[in-house]
Amino acid sequence: MQACLATKKESNPLENDIRNDWTLEEVNELFALPFNDLLFKAHTLYRKYFNPNEIQASTILNVKTGSCPENCSYCGQSAHFNTGLKKEPLWEVDDVLEKARYAKETGASRFCIGAAWRGPTDKDLDKVVEMVKGVKEIGLEACVTLGLLKGHQAQKLKEAGLDFYNHNIDTSPGFYSKIITTRNFDDRMETIGHVRNAGLKVCCGGIIGLGEAEDDRANMLLVLANMSTHPESVPINRLVPIEGTPLEHDNDSLHPIDFVKTIAVARILMPKSRVRLTGGRHMFSEEMQALCFFAGANSIHYGEKLLITPGITPEKDNALLARLGIVTM
Repeated sequence: MQACLATKKESNPLENDIRNDWTLEEVNELFALPFNDLLFKAHTLYRKYFNPNEIQASTILNVKTGSCPENCSYCGQSAHFNTGLKKEPLWEVDDVLEKARYAKETGASRFCIGAAWRGPTDKDLDKVVEMVKGVKEIGLEACVTLGLLKGHQAQKLKEAGLDFYNHNIDTSPGFYSKIITTRNFDDRMETIGHVRNAGLKVCCGGIIGLGEAEDDRANMLLVLANMSTHPESVPINRLVPIEGTPLEHDNDSLHPIDFVKTIAVARILMPKSRVRLTGGRHMFSEEMQALCFFAGANSIHYGEKLLITPGITPEKDNALLARLGIVTM
């Protein structure tokens, strides 16, 4: 009888759910599940590792706008496209910290600093380091997204007290060159390696609605789930079409249910990670956001702007979360 019970326990998929050896076939099978079955599986895992009625809130600030030499087809900050964006140099440290204090007052627990660079120079990084130190003194977690990073730069950010480095892989390896050609997928992975080697937490996800197939979404999540250590934070963005970019004409081919399914699959593949609703959330109905939270999304970005795209005010977010009985941590 004991042997039978042991065998039964070993076959329970929730007993061995932290994996780094997923296959594409397995991920596609998750996407193919009936919607209710997929959400049940995702929500069951969600409850195992997190309080489903608690959410982490971050605020992100663009501290250097435009003139980026990369040609990411979705990005309004690329120097390759005429989007009418007003370019701004790197902010002063005191101005950034003023925004960080406001973010804390409105309920954020993490403050993210973004700059439109291919990668920072050491001189520019020195200024960002002072921003990070100030954010930590305010009592917030600190995250930065600065593009490609060198090993010694990652170490310098770690020594400054940085918690997270954000560097999204954007899409699948196979679809990547259709979206970006000024760098390759391996460049992304190299930076993530530097970040991890420095002892920083990784914030890494992607964008859906770029014209990719479901198989590309599966492959993108597969790369994340098979990292030796899952990213602690996994942002899932919905494309926000920006006039002047190659992807300005969004034909709305991405069904809302497909977005929710992507959240659910991410939750199953990376049960201990925070899955974040990020760019494009202002395009979602409150009902769709509620479905995403049920599917396992437990992190959001507060604020009226996410870098250069629209966000949602903390007041509106707080009203929705209160209606759902969800509190910010």
